[in-house]
Amino acid sequence: MRNRIVLFALISLALAPSAPARAQSLDSAIMNTDPFSVNVSPRYLSPGGQATLSFLSSMLDLTNATLTVSSGGKTLYQGGVQPVAVPLGKTGSATTAVAKITQAGATYSKSVTLQPEDVSLVAEPLSSAPALYPGKPSVPLGGNTRVVAVANFKDAAGKTLDPASLSYAWTVDGTLIADSSGIGRETIIVASPLKYRTRTVSVSVQSQSGSLVGGSELTIDPADPSALIYENDPLLGIRFDHAVSGTYAVRGSETSLYAAAFSFPIGSQPPLIQWFLNGNSAQTGPTITLRPTGSGQGSASLSLMASLGDSLQATTGIGLSFGTKASTNFLGL
Repeated sequence: MRNRIVLFALISLALAPSAPARAQSLDSAIMNTDPFSVNVSPRYLSPGGQATLSFLSSMLDLTNATLTVSSGGKTLYQGGVQPVAVPLGKTGSATTAVAKITQAGATYSKSVTLQPEDVSLVAEPLSSAPALYPGKPSVPLGGNTRVVAVANFKDAAGKTLDPASLSYAWTVDGTLIADSSGIGRETIIVASPLKYRTRTVSVSVQSQSGSLVGGSELTIDPADPSALIYENDPLLGIRFDHAVSGTYAVRGSETSLYAAAFSFPIGSQPPLIQWFLNGNSAQTGPTITLRPTGSGQGSASLSLMASLGDSLQATTGIGLSFGTKASTNFLGL
């Protein structure tokens, strides 16, 4: 029994000095590890925009600390720890922001270099539209869209990098598309999402050294196919500036109308255009010529259906008025 008491005392004496040594190592642990981290948002910086710096720490009590952020010798912020916006320069210019956090009498510093690069995404829907139509086609249901990355990269010296020398990493709905990624892979073909859904396409672009990074993203939203009617003037051509709607007055001995199908997928076959006069099939093809006969006035209905297969259809229609007296014959040839 006596030997056991002595052994216990020896163990207690051996453990006692360890408590102050553990307390002394806490300050050195903070100094030897990263005292705080800096998060930069957005992920891709835009020239002339701003970056937001936010701060995290598992060792410092940031709620009881002060923060100073400076850039280019100027103080941007001083006060409690919170996100801070840092203005950015032109494409390729480097902005260095210095963050200092003071807590419990000790100051910890960290610098971040922010270098924005210019990347834009351009969507080119592979869908139907008239050859001379001045507008942009819509994303087709059941079709595809070509997305092009336009990268304008400059180094800190202002030298422009060849876009073909950059590396492109494409992501569709959060999934990396390896087959479309790589050096010089500036374009990607993306399938349209289902109806009432969207698809997100993003690209991360970087120089081959990895020192310059930029990127962008866009959302693809498909549109239902549609059809519009335009007047085909013999002198001015197709009047794409104004679609015909409501009631159209047929003047003169002959009038031509043109049907334009929008947002149908581009494939081996164009959309089929079918014209109907007073509900009866009159003609197929994009153009119909109306020639009133007789000496009377009258009215009629003109409609069309554009279709591609059995699943994609678009219809539209107008009223027609013509002549000065009742007519018994109206031909749409």
